[in-house]
Amino acid sequence: MNYCDKIRYHILTAEKASFPEMVDQLLGRLPANEAILRLAFFGTPNTNEEYLRRKNLLREKIVGRFGSRLPAISYVSQPPLDAPLIVEVHSFRTDPDDRLTYGGQGDFPYVVLENATGRFLFAGGFQGQVGVDSIREQSDTVFEALGEVLKKEQIPVNQIIRQWNYIERITDFEGDDQHYQSFNNSRSQFYAQTPWPKGYPAATGIGANLGGVLVDLDAVVFKTAEAFITPIDNKLQVAAHSYSDQVLESSDCRKTTPKFERAKSMTFGERRLVYISGTAAIRGEHSLQDVGLEKQLQITMENIAELIGEAKPVLLRVYLKYPEDYEEAARLMDSYALQIPISYMWADVCRDELLIEIEGIAVQ
Repeated sequence: MNYCDKIRYHILTAEKASFPEMVDQLLGRLPANEAILRLAFFGTPNTNEEYLRRKNLLREKIVGRFGSRLPAISYVSQPPLDAPLIVEVHSFRTDPDDRLTYGGQGDFPYVVLENATGRFLFAGGFQGQVGVDSIREQSDTVFEALGEVLKKEQIPVNQIIRQWNYIERITDFEGDDQHYQSFNNSRSQFYAQTPWPKGYPAATGIGANLGGVLVDLDAVVFKTAEAFITPIDNKLQVAAHSYSDQVLESSDCRKTTPKFERAKSMTFGERRLVYISGTAAIRGEHSLQDVGLEKQLQITMENIAELIGEAKPVLLRVYLKYPEDYEEAARLMDSYALQIPISYMWADVCRDELLIEIEGIAVQ
Protein backbone atom coordinates (compact mmCIF):
# COMPACT_ATOMS: atom_id res chain seq x y z
CA MET A 1 0.00 0.00 0.00
CA ASN A 2 1.01 3.59 -0.66
CA TYR A 3 2.02 5.88 2.25
CA CYS A 4 -1.09 7.98 1.56
CA ASP A 5 -3.28 4.92 2.20
CA LYS A 6 -1.54 3.96 5.43
CA ILE A 7 -1.26 7.30 7.26
CA ARG A 8 -4.30 8.10 9.44
CA TYR A 9 -5.55 11.21 11.25
CA HIS A 10 -8.10 11.22 14.08
CA ILE A 11 -9.57 13.81 16.46
CA LEU A 12 -10.86 12.48 19.79
CA THR A 13 -12.83 14.59 22.28
CA ALA A 14 -13.27 14.02 26.01
CA GLU A 15 -16.41 14.41 28.11
CA LYS A 16 -16.06 16.91 30.96
CA ALA A 17 -14.37 15.35 34.02
CA SER A 18 -11.18 15.83 36.02
CA PHE A 19 -8.06 16.24 33.92
CA PRO A 20 -6.68 12.75 34.76
CA GLU A 21 -10.05 11.18 33.95
CA MET A 22 -10.25 13.01 30.61
CA VAL A 23 -6.76 11.83 29.68
CA ASP A 24 -7.78 8.26 30.51
CA GLN A 25 -10.89 8.64 28.33
CA LEU A 26 -8.83 9.72 25.34
CA LEU A 27 -6.07 7.14 25.75
CA GLY A 28 -8.74 4.46 26.06
CA ARG A 29 -10.16 5.41 22.67
CA LEU A 30 -6.97 5.43 20.60
CA PRO A 31 -7.35 3.52 17.33
CA ALA A 32 -6.52 -0.17 17.50
CA ASN A 33 -4.29 -1.89 14.97
CA GLU A 34 -2.53 1.37 14.10
CA ALA A 35 0.93 2.49 15.22
CA ILE A 36 0.58 5.80 17.08
CA LEU A 37 3.08 8.33 15.72
CA ARG A 38 1.90 11.58 17.31
CA LEU A 39 -0.43 12.64 20.13
CA ALA A 40 -1.15 16.38 20.22
CA PHE A 41 -3.37 17.31 23.17
CA PHE A 42 -5.19 20.65 23.38
CA GLY A 43 -6.57 21.92 26.69
CA THR A 44 -7.19 24.86 28.98
CA PRO A 45 -4.89 25.18 32.01
CA ASN A 46 -5.28 28.34 34.08
CA THR A 47 -1.63 29.12 34.83
CA ASN A 48 1.76 28.02 33.57
CA GLU A 49 2.26 26.16 36.85
CA GLU A 50 -0.90 24.17 36.19
CA TYR A 51 0.13 23.72 32.56
CA LEU A 52 3.43 22.11 33.61
CA ARG A 53 1.73 19.86 36.20
CA ARG A 54 -0.78 18.65 33.62
CA LYS A 55 1.93 18.17 31.01
CA ASN A 56 3.89 15.95 33.44
CA LEU A 57 0.77 13.96 34.38
CA LEU A 58 -0.06 13.51 30.70
CA ARG A 59 3.40 12.15 30.00
CA GLU A 60 3.21 9.75 32.97
CA LYS A 61 -0.05 8.30 31.70
CA ILE A 62 1.27 7.95 28.15
CA VAL A 63 4.40 6.20 29.45
CA GLY A 64 2.10 3.90 31.41
CA ARG A 65 0.25 3.09 28.20
CA PHE A 66 3.14 2.79 25.73
CA GLY A 67 6.20 2.01 27.84
CA SER A 68 9.39 2.72 25.90
CA ARG A 69 7.57 2.87 22.54
CA LEU A 70 6.46 6.48 22.97
CA PRO A 71 4.91 8.54 20.19
CA ALA A 72 5.74 12.22 19.77
CA ILE A 73 3.83 14.04 22.54
CA SER A 74 2.72 17.65 22.84
CA TYR A 75 0.33 19.47 25.17
CA VAL A 76 -0.83 22.76 23.69
CA SER A 77 -2.47 25.39 25.88
CA GLN A 78 -5.26 26.30 23.48
CA PRO A 79 -8.88 26.05 24.65
CA PRO A 80 -10.83 23.68 22.38
CA LEU A 81 -14.24 25.13 21.57
CA ASP A 82 -16.16 21.85 21.27
CA ALA A 83 -14.75 19.84 24.20
CA PRO A 84 -12.77 20.41 27.41
CA LEU A 85 -9.82 18.33 26.14
CA ILE A 86 -9.05 16.88 22.73
CA VAL A 87 -6.25 14.90 21.15
CA GLU A 88 -5.21 14.89 17.51
CA VAL A 89 -3.82 11.46 16.64
CA HIS A 90 -1.44 10.75 13.76
CA SER A 91 -1.17 7.00 13.23
CA PHE A 92 -0.01 4.48 10.64
CA ARG A 93 -1.17 1.10 9.41
CA THR A 94 2.12 -0.72 9.08
CA ASP A 95 2.86 -3.70 6.87
CA PRO A 96 5.94 -5.97 6.84
CA ASP A 97 7.90 -3.41 4.78
CA ASP A 98 7.64 -0.79 7.54
CA ARG A 99 10.04 -0.55 10.46
CA LEU A 100 9.37 1.71 13.46
CA THR A 101 12.04 2.84 15.90
CA TYR A 102 11.45 4.95 19.00
CA GLY A 103 13.95 7.51 20.23
CA GLY A 104 14.24 10.43 22.58
CA GLN A 105 16.20 13.61 23.14
CA GLY A 106 15.87 14.54 26.79
CA ASP A 107 12.14 14.83 27.49
CA PHE A 108 11.20 14.77 23.80
CA PRO A 109 10.23 11.34 22.40
CA TYR A 110 10.00 10.77 18.67
CA VAL A 111 9.28 8.05 16.13
CA VAL A 112 11.14 7.11 12.95
CA LEU A 113 9.27 5.17 10.28
CA GLU A 114 11.47 3.54 7.65
CA ASN A 115 10.52 1.61 4.54
CA ALA A 116 11.60 1.26 0.92
CA THR A 117 10.30 4.76 0.17
CA GLY A 118 12.18 6.70 2.84
CA ARG A 119 12.75 7.61 6.48
CA PHE A 120 10.00 9.64 8.14
CA LEU A 121 10.53 11.46 11.44
CA PHE A 122 7.65 12.42 13.73
CA ALA A 123 8.89 14.58 16.61
CA GLY A 124 7.51 17.23 18.89
CA GLY A 125 6.85 18.75 22.26
CA PHE A 126 10.07 20.78 21.98
CA GLN A 127 10.01 23.48 24.67
CA GLY A 128 12.32 25.71 26.67
CA GLN A 129 11.91 26.90 30.25
CA VAL A 130 8.26 27.93 30.31
CA GLY A 131 7.57 31.00 32.42
CA VAL A 132 11.28 31.55 33.07
CA ASP A 133 13.07 32.46 29.86
CA SER A 134 12.07 35.08 27.30
CA ILE A 135 10.32 34.01 24.08
CA ARG A 136 13.57 34.48 22.17
CA GLU A 137 15.51 32.40 24.69
CA GLN A 138 12.88 29.66 24.65
CA SER A 139 12.89 29.67 20.84
CA ASP A 140 16.67 29.28 20.74
CA THR A 141 16.43 26.35 23.20
CA VAL A 142 13.73 24.69 21.11
CA PHE A 143 15.72 24.89 17.88
CA GLU A 144 18.83 23.61 19.60
CA ALA A 145 16.91 20.55 20.86
CA LEU A 146 15.21 19.73 17.58
CA GLY A 147 18.53 20.24 15.80
CA GLU A 148 20.05 17.58 18.06
CA VAL A 149 17.27 15.12 17.13
CA LEU A 150 17.83 15.73 13.42
CA LYS A 151 21.58 15.30 13.85
CA LYS A 152 21.11 12.12 15.87
CA GLU A 153 18.87 10.64 13.16
CA GLN A 154 21.09 11.94 10.33
CA ILE A 155 18.25 13.94 8.78
CA PRO A 156 19.31 17.30 7.29
CA VAL A 157 17.60 20.39 8.68
CA ASN A 158 16.29 21.24 5.21
CA GLN A 159 14.33 17.97 5.18
CA ILE A 160 11.82 19.31 7.72
CA ILE A 161 8.61 19.24 5.70
CA ARG A 162 6.02 20.37 8.29
CA GLN A 163 6.39 22.44 11.44
CA TRP A 164 3.78 23.48 14.02
CA ASN A 165 4.82 26.49 16.11
CA TYR A 166 2.79 27.46 19.18
CA ILE A 167 3.77 30.76 20.79
CA GLU A 168 2.39 32.06 24.07
CA ARG A 169 0.51 35.35 23.54
CA ILE A 170 1.86 35.53 19.99
CA THR A 171 0.97 39.18 19.33
CA ASP A 172 2.22 40.49 22.70
CA PHE A 173 5.51 42.35 23.01
CA GLU A 174 8.61 41.92 25.14
CA GLY A 175 9.96 45.45 25.10
CA ASP A 176 9.79 46.56 21.47
CA ASP A 177 9.72 43.06 19.97
CA GLN A 178 6.58 41.09 19.25
CA HIS A 179 6.65 37.47 20.45
CA TYR A 180 6.06 36.16 16.93
CA GLN A 181 8.86 38.28 15.53
CA SER A 182 11.24 37.08 18.25
CA PHE A 183 10.37 33.51 17.31
CA ASN A 184 10.85 34.26 13.60
CA ASN A 185 14.29 35.72 14.24
CA SER A 186 15.32 32.57 16.10
CA ARG A 187 13.89 30.31 13.40
CA SER A 188 15.68 32.26 10.66
CA GLN A 189 18.97 31.94 12.51
CA PHE A 190 18.50 28.17 12.81
CA TYR A 191 17.46 27.73 9.17
CA ALA A 192 20.39 29.84 7.93
CA GLN A 193 22.80 26.95 8.52
CA THR A 194 21.71 25.26 5.28
CA PRO A 195 20.31 26.07 1.83
CA TRP A 196 16.65 25.18 1.18
CA PRO A 197 16.51 24.07 -2.48
CA LYS A 198 13.09 22.41 -2.00
CA GLY A 199 11.58 25.34 -0.13
CA TYR A 200 11.04 25.95 3.57
CA PRO A 201 8.68 23.71 5.57
CA ALA A 202 4.95 24.13 5.56
CA ALA A 203 4.21 25.69 8.94
CA THR A 204 1.74 27.24 11.32
CA GLY A 205 2.69 30.03 13.72
CA ILE A 206 -0.23 30.36 16.11
CA GLY A 207 -0.93 31.75 19.56
CA ALA A 208 -1.27 29.80 22.80
CA ASN A 209 -2.53 31.35 26.00
CA LEU A 210 0.19 29.61 28.06
CA GLY A 211 3.06 27.18 27.54
CA GLY A 212 5.80 29.42 26.19
CA VAL A 213 7.15 28.21 22.84
CA LEU A 214 6.31 24.69 21.66
CA VAL A 215 7.28 23.13 18.31
CA ASP A 216 6.27 19.89 16.58
CA LEU A 217 7.65 18.69 13.26
CA ASP A 218 7.63 16.06 10.53
CA ALA A 219 10.70 15.44 8.38
CA VAL A 220 11.50 12.99 5.59
CA VAL A 221 14.44 11.69 3.57
CA PHE A 222 13.33 9.79 0.47
CA LYS A 223 15.17 6.79 -0.98
CA THR A 224 13.55 6.64 -4.40
CA ALA A 225 13.13 9.11 -7.25
CA GLU A 226 9.41 8.27 -7.41
CA ALA A 227 8.93 10.03 -4.06
CA PHE A 228 9.75 13.71 -3.76
CA ILE A 229 8.91 17.00 -2.04
CA THR A 230 7.37 20.03 -3.74
CA PRO A 231 6.91 23.52 -2.25
CA ILE A 232 3.55 25.06 -3.12
CA ASP A 233 2.95 28.78 -3.61
CA ASN A 234 -0.40 30.55 -3.75
CA LYS A 235 -0.56 32.94 -6.70
CA LEU A 236 -3.07 35.03 -4.68
CA GLN A 237 -0.54 35.66 -1.89
CA VAL A 238 3.01 36.85 -1.43
CA ALA A 239 5.17 34.06 -0.03
CA ALA A 240 5.53 34.60 3.72
CA HIS A 241 9.32 34.45 3.50
CA SER A 242 9.14 37.38 1.04
CA TYR A 243 7.08 39.73 3.23
CA SER A 244 8.11 43.38 3.32
CA ASP A 245 9.02 45.28 6.48
CA GLN A 246 5.48 46.66 6.56
CA VAL A 247 4.14 43.42 8.07
CA LEU A 248 7.02 42.65 10.45
CA GLU A 249 6.81 43.73 14.09
CA SER A 250 10.15 44.53 15.70
CA SER A 251 12.46 47.40 16.55
CA ASP A 252 15.41 45.25 15.51
CA CYS A 253 16.91 46.20 12.14
CA ARG A 254 17.74 42.49 11.75
CA LYS A 255 14.08 41.43 11.90
CA THR A 256 13.44 38.48 9.61
CA THR A 257 10.50 37.10 7.65
CA PRO A 258 8.51 33.98 8.63
CA LYS A 259 10.34 31.11 6.95
CA PHE A 260 7.62 28.80 5.62
CA GLU A 261 5.86 27.83 2.41
CA ARG A 262 2.10 28.19 1.96
CA ALA A 263 1.93 24.40 1.56
CA LYS A 264 4.24 21.51 0.83
CA SER A 265 3.51 18.14 -0.73
CA MET A 266 5.01 14.67 -0.61
CA THR A 267 4.48 12.79 -3.87
CA PHE A 268 4.44 8.99 -3.95
CA GLY A 269 4.10 7.89 -7.57
CA GLU A 270 0.58 8.92 -8.60
CA ARG A 271 -0.48 9.88 -5.07
CA ARG A 272 0.43 12.88 -2.93
CA LEU A 273 -0.09 14.22 0.57
CA VAL A 274 -0.28 18.00 1.06
CA TYR A 275 0.58 19.77 4.31
CA ILE A 276 -1.49 22.97 4.39
CA SER A 277 0.21 25.74 6.36
CA GLY A 278 -1.75 28.02 8.64
CA THR A 279 -3.91 29.91 6.14
CA ALA A 280 -5.90 33.11 6.64
CA ALA A 281 -7.70 35.87 4.73
CA ILE A 282 -4.56 37.41 3.27
CA ARG A 283 -4.24 38.55 -0.33
CA GLY A 284 -0.86 39.70 -1.49
CA GLU A 285 0.70 40.30 1.90
CA HIS A 286 -2.21 42.25 3.42
CA SER A 287 -5.09 41.03 5.58
CA LEU A 288 -8.71 41.57 4.63
CA GLN A 289 -9.84 43.84 7.45
CA ASP A 290 -13.31 44.80 8.67
CA VAL A 291 -15.09 42.24 6.46
CA GLY A 292 -16.38 39.94 9.23
CA LEU A 293 -15.89 36.27 10.00
CA GLU A 294 -17.92 34.85 7.11
CA LYS A 295 -15.92 36.71 4.47
CA GLN A 296 -12.59 35.92 6.12
CA LEU A 297 -13.52 32.24 6.30
CA GLN A 298 -14.58 32.24 2.65
CA ILE A 299 -11.30 33.82 1.52
CA THR A 300 -9.33 31.43 3.73
CA MET A 301 -11.03 28.40 2.17
CA GLU A 302 -10.42 29.86 -1.31
CA ASN A 303 -6.73 30.15 -0.46
CA ILE A 304 -6.69 26.52 0.71
CA ALA A 305 -8.42 25.36 -2.49
CA GLU A 306 -5.76 27.19 -4.49
CA LEU A 307 -3.04 25.34 -2.60
CA ILE A 308 -4.35 21.78 -2.73
CA GLY A 309 -5.74 21.64 -6.27
CA GLU A 310 -7.32 18.21 -6.84
CA ALA A 311 -6.32 16.90 -3.40
CA LYS A 312 -9.06 16.48 -0.79
CA PRO A 313 -8.74 17.60 2.85
CA VAL A 314 -8.58 14.74 5.34
CA LEU A 315 -8.05 16.84 8.49
CA LEU A 316 -8.54 20.52 9.34
CA ARG A 317 -7.83 22.61 12.42
CA VAL A 318 -9.69 25.92 12.77
CA TYR A 319 -8.31 28.69 15.00
CA LEU A 320 -10.68 31.45 16.11
CA LYS A 321 -9.69 34.75 17.67
CA TYR A 322 -13.02 35.06 19.50
CA PRO A 323 -14.68 32.01 21.10
CA GLU A 324 -18.15 33.47 20.50
CA ASP A 325 -17.53 32.95 16.76
CA TYR A 326 -17.45 29.15 17.18
CA GLU A 327 -21.07 28.37 16.29
CA GLU A 328 -21.00 30.55 13.18
CA ALA A 329 -17.66 29.11 12.09
CA ALA A 330 -18.87 25.53 12.61
CA ARG A 331 -22.04 26.27 10.62
CA LEU A 332 -20.04 27.79 7.78
CA MET A 333 -17.59 24.89 7.73
CA ASP A 334 -20.51 22.42 7.71
CA SER A 335 -21.71 24.06 4.49
CA TYR A 336 -18.61 22.67 2.74
CA ALA A 337 -19.81 19.11 3.53
CA LEU A 338 -16.26 17.84 3.93
CA GLN A 339 -17.13 14.89 6.21
CA ILE A 340 -13.68 14.91 7.83
CA PRO A 341 -12.31 15.47 11.35
CA ILE A 342 -12.26 19.21 12.16
CA SER A 343 -11.18 20.74 15.47
CA TYR A 344 -11.88 24.28 16.67
CA MET A 345 -9.47 26.19 18.93
CA TRP A 346 -9.57 29.55 20.63
CA ALA A 347 -6.23 31.12 19.75
CA ASP A 348 -4.67 34.43 18.79
CA VAL A 349 -3.75 34.55 15.13
CA CYS A 350 -0.42 36.18 14.24
CA ARG A 351 -2.12 39.42 13.11
CA ASP A 352 -4.60 41.25 15.34
CA GLU A 353 -7.02 41.94 12.49
CA LEU A 354 -7.41 38.26 11.53
CA LEU A 355 -10.41 36.47 13.03
CA ILE A 356 -9.70 32.97 11.75
CA GLU A 357 -6.87 30.74 10.55
CA ILE A 358 -7.17 27.22 9.16
CA GLU A 359 -4.53 24.54 8.64
CA GLY A 360 -4.74 20.92 7.60
CA ILE A 361 -3.70 17.94 5.53
CA ALA A 362 -5.03 16.87 2.14
CA VAL A 363 -4.53 13.72 0.07
CA GLN A 364 -4.84 13.06 -3.64
